[in-house]
Amino acid sequence: MKEFKKVALTAAEKAGKILTKNLGKVKQIDYKGIVNLVTEIDKLSEKTIIDIILKKFPHHEILAEESKEKYNSSKYKWIIDPLDGTTNYAHGYPVVCISIALEIEGVIMIGLVYDPFRNELFYAEKGKGAFMNNKHIHVSKTDKLISSLLSTGFAYNVRVTKNNNLVHFCKFSLMAQGVRRDGSAALDFCYTAMGRFDGFWEMNLSPWDMAAGALIVEEAGGKITDLKGDNFSIYKKNVVASNGIIHDGMLSIIAEKG
Repeated sequence: MKEFKKVALTAAEKAGKILTKNLGKVKQIDYKGIVNLVTEIDKLSEKTIIDIILKKFPHHEILAEESKEKYNSSKYKWIIDPLDGTTNYAHGYPVVCISIALEIEGVIMIGLVYDPFRNELFYAEKGKGAFMNNKHIHVSKTDKLISSLLSTGFAYNVRVTKNNNLVHFCKFSLMAQGVRRDGSAALDFCYTAMGRFDGFWEMNLSPWDMAAGALIVEEAGGKITDLKGDNFSIYKKNVVASNGIIHDGMLSIIAEKG
């Protein structure tokens, strides 16, 4: 795993320099929907990461947010979000990160999330704990929902689907100490892992939004399920992540009708 970690770190750091250098300088914005946007920086960051990985591991598979290409078919699959928080970035709001995970034979073995603006590097290897800047991290010990700081996000299709997060957001705003919505699911996972947040839930996510962050939460001692409390998978679209203690309380709120 050492060589995999080294490559992931090299790719994240190089992509991070691209993000910091170009904040506030976005020149081209394309739309994948009404509000779902992508910038030239997303594409440049992704190409940089993929090039570094394939130079070292040319036969590995790649699953990346912006790439339409199919890279190989292998038991090794790199899952990449080159700029999580694109809307933030396009507005010059520096709450963004790079997320890189390695799945081996269907199991996420490495997860790395890098926030170049705070110089915070989150990392986990399956079975070996979670770290931020080489310091071990652990989920919070908050045991009451009313004392909890939670986070969430809204999918780009929130305007057109009834399967959205607005009802849950209203309920948790009344039941928790506070709810934050900062626009980066990967960072929401990591902040839950280190105890800045006590819990996180979101709907309509993609594998690259969750792969690295979910492993980091699990290795930090947290709990992850889908919205019904069933087994989590990055290939499902919904997630609840928490310190474990408040997890059932979160699921109960989500399950309430109306």
